[in-house]
Amino acid sequence: MHAVDSISYTLDEGDTVGVVGESGCGKSVHALSIMRLIPTPPGKIDHGEVLFRGRNLLELREDDMRRVRGAEIAMIFQDPMTSLNPVRTVGFQIMETLILHQDMDKGQARARTEELLTMVGIPGARNCVDDYPHQFSGGMRQRAMIAMGLSCNPSILIADEPTTALDVTIQAQIVELVKQLQHKIGMAVIWITHDLGIIAGLAQRVNVMYAGKIVESGPVKSIYGDPHHPYTLGLLQSLPSHGTRKNERLFSIAGEPPDLVDLPAGCAFAPRCRYVVPRCLKEVPPLEEVGYGHKAACWEKARISR
Repeated sequence: MHAVDSISYTLDEGDTVGVVGESGCGKSVHALSIMRLIPTPPGKIDHGEVLFRGRNLLELREDDMRRVRGAEIAMIFQDPMTSLNPVRTVGFQIMETLILHQDMDKGQARARTEELLTMVGIPGARNCVDDYPHQFSGGMRQRAMIAMGLSCNPSILIADEPTTALDVTIQAQIVELVKQLQHKIGMAVIWITHDLGIIAGLAQRVNVMYAGKIVESGPVKSIYGDPHHPYTLGLLQSLPSHGTRKNERLFSIAGEPPDLVDLPAGCAFAPRCRYVVPRCLKEVPPLEEVGYGHKAACWEKARISR
């Protein structure tokens, strides 16, 4: 089974790329592959390259890769309650990163931890350093995870659905916080989510994934304004808007995502597609240019418009 199948894209310095799609489409697995955190066995990275500053991360020794993780490429996860160690204080866990990667002593690491917690908007940061994760609210735990991710001023931050478990108000605060810190530090961001609304206000480019592949890729304005893949169109149409009338049903994509163990012969989206033609059931469409920097993998892309 290929959880992620031959995806390719470029992340420029200081940019934000959104990766969107349903659960099980390969978003998180692709991020874990970049960080070489795929458990082996049962998983493995079969082939490909992850090029970063002239190095292929897939060829680095594990010791060298550990120096990259956290220091140069950081990752924050979906559920901070399961990502933070419940029997260690929040401050200890951030200080551990600073001592390991920044060669600080405990005093320097503690002072920097207080500074980081203040920077991400945790009130009374000095008094919170010795608190445990269960003493933090959900929003505070996520902010602490962001502080840990930013502690070494990484070049790339991978955010794997960091706002999924938070209410809408806290979501907006976290997104705004990342935008401010990105501008301040100059890092690039890979933001993984199923929420296209977040990507609209955060990213410059977006990759839409389905069944382990990128089915559409391009600038946010181009894809949101003129999608050329029926899956992207369905995702956009399923969003509520100010124009949605009372008692009007929201659009939903028919069917279910395919079983990756038993994918159909042609396009994986064909069984759910409104635009399907016989060719879709036999041949896998390539990712082709449909506009400046905008690509879509669909045989009927010329017929699709919002």
